[in-house]
Amino acid sequence: MQAALSEYGLNSPLHLPEETSMSAVLQPHYDQFDPADILRGLYGDGIIGLKGAFTRRWVQDLREDIDMLFEEAKKRPGGALGRGPNRFYVEVHPERIRGFRDLISHPWVVAVCESVLGPDYRIVEAGFDVPGPGAANQPWHRDFTMPEATRTGRRLNSLAFNITTVDVEEDMGPFEIAPGTQWDEFSGCEKGMFPPPSLYHRYEARAQRKYPKMGDMSARSALTIHRGTANRSNKSRPVFVLGVDAPDATNSQHHDFQVTRQYYESLAVDLRSHLTCRVVDQLENITQAHTIEGLIKGIE
Repeated sequence: MQAALSEYGLNSPLHLPEETSMSAVLQPHYDQFDPADILRGLYGDGIIGLKGAFTRRWVQDLREDIDMLFEEAKKRPGGALGRGPNRFYVEVHPERIRGFRDLISHPWVVAVCESVLGPDYRIVEAGFDVPGPGAANQPWHRDFTMPEATRTGRRLNSLAFNITTVDVEEDMGPFEIAPGTQWDEFSGCEKGMFPPPSLYHRYEARAQRKYPKMGDMSARSALTIHRGTANRSNKSRPVFVLGVDAPDATNSQHHDFQVTRQYYESLAVDLRSHLTCRVVDQLENITQAHTIEGLIKGIE
């Protein structure tokens, strides 16, 4: 298997579930989390969080994996997508993240997914954002077009989980979100993703900057209007992203989520059942399809 990985430039070993240290993960019980609180948060503000979901040691391992994968991605065409000046997004193979099983089996992740997306939720994306030094303010945006389930059915059918790999400080370009705007509709822009400047006053009035610490985790509707702010520090602010759909959502069409047969068969059956992925004999480089052209330039 290692030879197959090397053929594609994927040089780290497989991270099979038995290799992870569950002692590094702070595991609360599933029934600690009230579905009413989860729904109130995501249907209201559009974002919720859990402090101390993981230990700092677990997050340090995640950062090491991200740093290695980012260096690999920058060396191949299409490996790292630009999301503005010195800001990149990289999709990754789950088994190259040591704590991936810890993440998708975390009781809070399971509780949030089941409460909002139903028991048959589907994990469709794994990746990370890297806002580096010099990253500019992004325009206000959402990550994709509002689906009919939300527009006419007033239902959220996808979620994004984020895990910071640093203690976020003001000069590092904190994530900024305008709570309650996942329901906003506007015209005059491609795919309804970028509100016109005439609406910026609405988002600036609601704007909240987030300063999570290593170990914290958030869940949000990617429809909630948000942006990355300018990174004026000399440090990068990598954040891991897990994308999850309800059965009727179609975000999997924009991702090439793949695992090797060896890794797939090493996962518990209940975890496998939530993966929308290609099962392959050897990993292939990911050709990313979820480009967001409106973010390439960035603004000041």
